[in-house]
Amino acid sequence: MLEQVCPIMPSRDFDVTEGFYRSLGFEVFRYGGEYLIANRDKVELHFFAAPDHQAETCDHGAYIRPLDVDALSAEWAAKNMAGPDTSDYPRFRAAEDKPWGMRELHVLDPDGNLLRVGQEIR
Repeated sequence: MLEQVCPIMPSRDFDVTEGFYRSLGFEVFRYGGEYLIANRDKVELHFFAAPDHQAETCDHGAYIRPLDVDALSAEWAAKNMAGPDTSDYPRFRAAEDKPWGMRELHVLDPDGNLLRVGQEIR
C-alpha cells in the first residue's frame, strides 16, 4: 500500500538550497517563501523555511536507494564538495562498503541535512 516517503528538512536559505540540489541533478520547485521541493527520479525531498537553523546541530536526513550507487557517487564527487575532514558544509564521502552489507555514500547539504545513499552489496 505504501508507495513513497518524502522527508521534510530545514533550509536556512531557499536560494542556497535550490542551487545545491540543482547541482546534484534535482528539479526544484518553490511554494511561496515557506516551502521547497526537490525531485530527482522517484526521490522527493521537502524543505521548510528555517532561517535560524544551524547546520552543525542538524538531525534531519534521508536514506536514498539508487540503482547504481557507484555511478551516483562518481557524478556527485565531480561537484567538488568539501571533504569529510572539514567543518564546512556541504560535505561528501564517496561510496564505500559498510560492514552491515551496504555500499553507501553520504552528503551533508549546506544546512547539515544528511543524505545517505546506499545499495546492497551483492
